[in-house]
Amino acid sequence: MPFNALEQEIVAEMLARRPDLAPMTGALESVHDALVRCYDGGGTLYTAGNGGSHADAVHIVGELCKSFERRRTLDPAFAAALDGLPFGEELRAHLEAGLRGVTLGLNSALKTAVENDSPLRDVAFAQELNALMRPGDVLLVLSTSGNAPNCRMAVSVAKAKGGVSVAMTGPKGGYLAAEADIAVKAPGDSTKAIQEAHATLWHTVCCLIEAHYFPEKRC
Repeated sequence: MPFNALEQEIVAEMLARRPDLAPMTGALESVHDALVRCYDGGGTLYTAGNGGSHADAVHIVGELCKSFERRRTLDPAFAAALDGLPFGEELRAHLEAGLRGVTLGLNSALKTAVENDSPLRDVAFAQELNALMRPGDVLLVLSTSGNAPNCRMAVSVAKAKGGVSVAMTGPKGGYLAAEADIAVKAPGDSTKAIQEAHATLWHTVCCLIEAHYFPEKRC
């Protein structure tokens, strides 16, 4: 679906700061569409990466699970269900609506158990996703090279589970750009430069999806 007027403003703001990201707008629209279908169906976004990209993966989920730039009013039925419960009044006053997100690899007990028990290296993301992912969910992997084996394995699991896979890579794309359903190939001639472009792109994705569901600006 094309961006609405508010979403077009968000993309225009990104391009005013980073005009070199203009070639990525079509891919951003595809990511936005996949996330809308996911969240409309009650689904979950899974994120994954290594090193700095892992930090980005965690950051993305943080922006989605609480308000980022906009007011997130609670679902009225949920708010009503809090009535009469311990701390119900306080929770109604302070909780915000969230968009489901999970970063793979944060469960260190699971990750180290898989790494210790499995003879296949780099399979921890794939194992966790295998346990959690449902059809219609979205996986977003970040890899500046586009070649991270653990992210590639996770993409294979996402496809087998009936989910949508998104790869945010560097300009060459690597294996992931070819294997994922949607590729966002960021510019940059170094890991640092690619990660800086990634941060602008995924922040924009977070802004877009939040504005889609919660158009009212936070005071």
